Amino acid sequence: MQIIQFIVNDILGQASIIVALVAMVGLIALKKSPGQIITGTMKTLLGFLVLIAGTEILTGTLGFLGNVFQEGFNIQGTVTDVNAIAGIAQQMVGQETALIMVIAFVVNIIIARFTRLKYIFLTGQASLWMATVFALVGYMGGLRGPLLVISGGLIAGIMAVIMPAIAQPIVRKVTGTDDLALAHYCTFGYIVQAGVAKVVGNKNSSTENFTLPRSFEFMQDTYLSMMVLMVPVYLIPTIVAGPEIASEFTDGTNYFVYAFLQAIQFVAGVYVVLSGVRLLLAEIVPAFRGIAIKIVPNAKPALDCPVLFPYAPNAVIIGFLATTVGTIIGLLFFPLVGLALIIPGMMTNFFAGGTAGIFANAVGGIRGTIIGGLAHGLFITLLPAVFVTVLGGYGIDNVTFSDSDVITIGILLGWFLELF
Repeated sequence: MQIIQFIVNDILGQASIIVALVAMVGLIALKKSPGQIITGTMKTLLGFLVLIAGTEILTGTLGFLGNVFQEGFNIQGTVTDVNAIAGIAQQMVGQETALIMVIAFVVNIIIARFTRLKYIFLTGQASLWMATVFALVGYMGGLRGPLLVISGGLIAGIMAVIMPAIAQPIVRKVTGTDDLALAHYCTFGYIVQAGVAKVVGNKNSSTENFTLPRSFEFMQDTYLSMMVLMVPVYLIPTIVAGPEIASEFTDGTNYFVYAFLQAIQFVAGVYVVLSGVRLLLAEIVPAFRGIAIKIVPNAKPALDCPVLFPYAPNAVIIGFLATTVGTIIGLLFFPLVGLALIIPGMMTNFFAGGTAGIFANAVGGIRGTIIGGLAHGLFITLLPAVFVTVLGGYGIDNVTFSDSDVITIGILLGWFLELF
């Protein structure tokens, strides 16, 4: 069991290693020279680690924004923190979670090999969350031993090919190619926003085609426009929180200056993420053709959501902001109808809201991105509020998940086990 845990937690649990190994296998299948195999594998690893570095920058600065928002507006409720629920799951069903991940990956390969769903799910942390929620809810609902592990592996493996397949029509529209797929378990939320955007929007008015007066032409630069938008997003809740509260999170720096620099740091994080994505895609897509030829014909690598950010960076920011407004509306409304008060998770709002914005822009332009973002924010606030009631029935209070697909599986599994 220790060997299995080492493989799952220390190797398969590291998304960067998984992606690098996939690239290596693909290059070997293409019969590249040893030098080309080493170069392609290491560049893939480097690109993914650059992407992760950018994500960590964003995580840190969004953590500050979430803190001053929560403290400044004096909001008390349940935060969509995957780390809290993952900690509970590791104590109760750590081995089962690991085994579910292994079985799910095998099921994913088998389905991709013998069906039309040619997607290989390569986002390790997303796979971990799916295995975690099934193991925890299944165990608390009465499943044990092989029944828990095998059923969890089957469901997780099926989800690993179904969700990229659902997203692929819009991913294809966004990227202009069918060589790349999305592996991020927030897809139901993306489809909700895209559906609203298609109804209310106009796809011909893209977020990426702003026409501005000459005095504002500097805003055509993606990163400068992000700065202009993000500075007030950070400064307003920091000012509302005030120097006494905000200073708790500023490491001794003046709270106003710190908030301003965090806004710029956010833009720096986006820049690093996009740089890592470009380096990663330059290596992983050609290498993956080797796997497609030798192991799973016509296989498509399904990767984490930041791989889509370079295709519509303005849509990412607009989607993030619109989703955040939607989550605030949900925060105020859902407790009035008896549901839990869910505090907006800024990391979820950015990564899921930004990707949903890309989906919405592809089918509904800027108007669809804004209005669809409000609907998306409500949706990703409603699901955790419902899931809180499922976990509460098992005596697990004040924790919930954030990813819409993971929560949906948890809710449906909880209801199913309660009935049968």
